[in-house]
Formats: sequence, C-alpha cells, structure tokens
Amino acid sequence: MERVLVLTAPPARGLSEAEIRAVAQAVGAEASAVRRLGSAAAEMTCPVALSRAELDTLLPGIDANLVPVEGRRKRLLVADMDSTIITVECIDEIAAAAGVGERVAAITERAMAGELEFESALRERVALFRGLPARLLDEVFAERIRLSPGAGTLVRTMAAHGAHTALVSGGFTFFTERVARLAGFAEHRANRLVVREGRLTGEAEKPILGRDAKLTALREMTARLGVTPAEALAVGDGANDLALIEAAGLGVAWRPKPVLAAAADAVIRHADLTALLHLQGYSEREFVTGGAGRPG
Repeated sequence: MERVLVLTAPPARGLSEAEIRAVAQAVGAEASAVRRLGSAAAEMTCPVALSRAELDTLLPGIDANLVPVEGRRKRLLVADMDSTIITVECIDEIAAAAGVGERVAAITERAMAGELEFESALRERVALFRGLPARLLDEVFAERIRLSPGAGTLVRTMAAHGAHTALVSGGFTFFTERVARLAGFAEHRANRLVVREGRLTGEAEKPILGRDAKLTALREMTARLGVTPAEALAVGDGANDLALIEAAGLGVAWRPKPVLAAAADAVIRHADLTALLHLQGYSEREFVTGGAGRPG
C-alpha cells in the first residue's frame, strides 16, 4: 500500500524548505516526491515504514503522519465537539459558571482518559446542575464557547468538495445545535438536558449518547449516505471517541488523551484543524474559510 508522509505545523510557525528537505533526506524520499500543500504543510511519498514514535520525533513542533494514497479524500466527516471542534468542555464550563467547576472537571478528566464509564460519569455530573436556571446555558455559550482554530475551514472545505459533515457529541444539543451552525456542519447529535419551568432538572434524556452511540451514528450515516466507513474521517480527543476513531477509514486523534492516540491512524498535537484537510491531500489554495472565533 502506497503511503504519503504528511507534515503539518501551526500556521504561525510555518514549515521551512530546510525542514522539509531534512525530513525527506531522513526518510529517503526523492526531491521529486515532495509536494508543498501550504505555508505550514507538505507531503512526500515515503519509501519506509515509520512507527508512531519515529514519526513524533522527526521534527520538533511538527505533526508527521503516514496516510494511504488510495481513497484519501473522504466523503463523510464525523467530529467530536468538546475539546475538538471547540476549545473547551461544555459540561465543565457550565459547572464553572455554577460554582461546581472543580468537582465536575475532575470527573470529566477521568472519563476522557477512559478511567470511568462515560454514561454514569455524565449522569453524575449533570445531577450537580439540578435547579440551575436554563438561561445559564445561553451565558456559557456566549461567553465561553469558541471554535478551535481551523474548525470552520475544515468543515466548509469538505462540504464544498461534496462531503457530508456531522457533529456527534457526548455533550448537549443546546451547544451542538449552535456550534454546528457556527462551523457549518450539516447535522448534529448529542444528549438533551431536561428543563422544566426554566430550570435544569439535573437529568439528561435517555438513551445517553456515549462511545457506542458514536459508532452507531457512523454506521447509520454511512448506510444512509451510501458510503462505507472507509470513506469516513472521524476526529476526537478522548476515550469516548475510541470506537468511532477505530471504525473510520481515517481516524484522527486531536490533542488526544494517550488511549486515543495509541489507536488513531493520525495524531495532531501542534497544527490547527486544517491539518485534517492536508491529511486528505487538500492544498491551502483549495480551502474554503469561515466560522472562526466567537459565536455571534
């Protein structure tokens, strides 16, 4: 199977010609096999197999990933929301605004690392929100929710080239609805918080959308769209995304917990989310920009 080595850097850092040549020499790539994808990205045909440990040490501050040439451009994007498409965990931000931030954040961290069963951890955290005014959610969205760099460009570029885009989150529909609109996703799925008489009840509607539900969502979407899981790109950051990442044709771990990084096809620790476009062979001139920064 022919593979290409894709190098991606943060846009503000960039990727120099000297760095590209150094990597090409290190892996034995011919100069004619090197292609610039943008000011912070390049790719090259790679004649050798490289382990994740070897990829991670090619260049400091640069993401290096090997991806198959065949079927590179995906027809479906399924993305996690919290700490992936947006910069924060919504449940932690609600908790912080409500004064129970430390208690909830500790549970979130353990759940995302795979130390706790997701569904029970979610119910435990949501229970702490009982009695809070529902308007607090509006305040959290307006004041605390931001798209991750490159999120809008990733979604809009794939959509412009014919891919279906879906935001699938273990968080809450109140936020996925707004984030999906902001970033340009075609659809969204998440858990629904129960509200009565303008206040949170401390419950989420059943069934809870967790690890298995994300995999189910991928299967349902591929069947509906007439594509295969191999034609899907999935991206997430934590243990809750593990089954989804393993099932997709290109599973990307974004700023990941170790359990997810070990299972993913590609790992992005430094570049922004447009790196996922470069992994598919998109050049910077093909990008469709939009959806940056603050909501509203």
